[in-house]
Amino acid sequence: MYNEVLTNNQINKMDAIATLVKNTATLLINCPDARGIVAAIADFLYQHNANILHADQHQDAENNLFLMRVEWDLASFNLTESEFETQFNAIATRFNMDWQLKLSQHKTRMAIMVSQYDHCLADLLHRYKSGELSCEIPLIISNHRDTQKLAGFYGVDFHHIEVNKDNKAEAENAQFKLFDTYQIDLIVLARYMQILSPDFVAKYPKRIINIHHSFLPAFIGARPYHRAFERGVKLIGATSHYVTEVLDEGPIIEQDIDRISHRDQVEDLIQKGRDLERIVLSRAVRWHIEHRILLYSNKTVIFD
Repeated sequence: MYNEVLTNNQINKMDAIATLVKNTATLLINCPDARGIVAAIADFLYQHNANILHADQHQDAENNLFLMRVEWDLASFNLTESEFETQFNAIATRFNMDWQLKLSQHKTRMAIMVSQYDHCLADLLHRYKSGELSCEIPLIISNHRDTQKLAGFYGVDFHHIEVNKDNKAEAENAQFKLFDTYQIDLIVLARYMQILSPDFVAKYPKRIINIHHSFLPAFIGARPYHRAFERGVKLIGATSHYVTEVLDEGPIIEQDIDRISHRDQVEDLIQKGRDLERIVLSRAVRWHIEHRILLYSNKTVIFD
C-alpha cells in the first residue's frame, strides 16, 4: 500500500512538473469560412519550423464562420511574438481573421471572488496547488471573512471588501484597484453572491467566469435548488458561463447534471448541486486558461 501511494504521489509531481515546463504557443482564429485557411496556416507554421501538437477546427455553416485552435511546440520555432504578428498579418488580412496568439509561459493571473460558500473556492485552490490548473492565483476578494483562513492556508492574499446597497460603486472601485495592482487577467466568481454592475462587466469583457447553481436557462437568479424542488424536477444541474450585463445569460462554457428522485429533499439537491458546481467551474476555468474557448453569437466553441 505504501509503495502504491508513493507511486501515485510521484506521478502527480511529474504531471505538475510537466505542466510547469510546457513551452507552447496557441493560435485562436475566428473568420469567415473560405477555402485554403487550414493550408495557409499549416504552411506558415511549417515554414517557421513549428512542431504542431494539436489542431482543431469548427465550421458554422449557418453563420458562415470558421473557428480554429492550433497549438505548437516553441522549441524550434524561429519567430518571436512580435515577429509572428508582423509576418502572420498577411494571412490574417487575406482571410479577414480575428486572431489571438497565446503563449503558455505567460500564465493567466486569476482573482477569485467569493462570499460565504467555500466549496468552489476550496476546489479551485486545491487544483491550483496540485498543478492541475496552470495559472497564478495571487488574489481572493470576499464580501465576508468566512474564507480568510482558507486563503491563508494556501498562501493567497485575501482582501475583505464589504458590499451593501449604499456602497456598491465604492466597493467595486476598490476591487478594480486590486485587480490592477495584482495584474489580474481573469476573474472567477466562485459563488460570489453579488450582482456586478454594468460598469464592472464592461471593464472586463470575456474575462469574468461565473458558476450558477442551476442548469441554465432554467431557474435563473437566487434559490434555484428550492425552486427546482418545488417544481419536482428529475434532473438538477450547474452552469458555468461568461458574465454579461444580462443576469445569467452570458455565453455558456460548461454544464453538467445529476438525476434526483422523489426521495430527495432540498438538502439533498443542494449537496448534489455543490458537487456539480465544483466540477463544472473547474472545467470552465481550465479550458479558459488553456485557451480552448472561442466565443461568437453568445455561444462558445470548446476545442479538445
